[in-house]
Amino acid sequence: MPLNRREFLKGVAITAVAGALPIGCATARTRGRAVRRERMRFGYAAITWGGDDLRAIDEISALGYPGIQLRSGAVAQFGADPAALRARLAAHNLTFVALSSGNLSIDPAREAAMLEEHVAHARFLRDAGGLHLQIIDERPARRAITPDDCARLGALLTEIGRRSAPLGITLVYHPHMGSIGERPDDAERVLAASDAANVKLLLDVAHWQQGGGDPVAAIRRHHDRIALLHLKDVEPAPSTDGRPGGYRFVELGRGSVDLPGVFDALCDTAYDGWAVVELDSVAGLGHSAAEAAANNKRYLESRGFSVGR
Repeated sequence: MPLNRREFLKGVAITAVAGALPIGCATARTRGRAVRRERMRFGYAAITWGGDDLRAIDEISALGYPGIQLRSGAVAQFGADPAALRARLAAHNLTFVALSSGNLSIDPAREAAMLEEHVAHARFLRDAGGLHLQIIDERPARRAITPDDCARLGALLTEIGRRSAPLGITLVYHPHMGSIGERPDDAERVLAASDAANVKLLLDVAHWQQGGGDPVAAIRRHHDRIALLHLKDVEPAPSTDGRPGGYRFVELGRGSVDLPGVFDALCDTAYDGWAVVELDSVAGLGHSAAEAAANNKRYLESRGFSVGR
């Protein structure tokens, strides 16, 4: 049956909108589900394997994830021969998405050592073929965070980023529970005090939420500064000291993070970088790190994403 004028114009409008949006966005709007993003790439964090990086490399690769994030233990294992790590990752078809470089103290007495340590990690990362240097800050003990703490942290991050950039390494700051940047307002102060050209944001959607923020709003606010994502979920859990507010990180879709909203925000802002799926531990889940990674992959695929290579 031929289309009437109203149906024809409606179809033209839908086609025009779809053409103006990133891949999959129009489908997401009409189906009410998260987008399939051809340009977003997924890595997986080796932290779940508890330091057994070689096994993590094998199993993450076998599941078809195209990227991996390693912790600073990889420096201890491969520091004398980063080319060996580069070759191992290449043989497993894995991109070295990020290195967790450890904590950064704002203690002036430790400044020189801190700068040297993280810049040395940036050199290792370059030689191993990696992309992003992740830094988490070290919260001063037994006192409240001040704006001056945030300003000092911003300046230190800027200096590390300035030294890392010529190596081809992007510094990403990770606001994290238990850090100066735990609360989003303090994380905002750190970002404001640092040079946006040399310090990018690693947005961990579960840490941001647990710290009291809205990760969907954070993506929309900081989309031009986000260089890396951590995808994870979080649920309430008894704290080890019995105080309220306990939590634990869980597989995607099992917690309270609005992941469909996260994916929609990524679509709206045309994010085309890496997203690393992270689960700190499988303790209490009743299955292995590889099984958890497989569950997370199935969740992403159920939301319309293509995870494999």
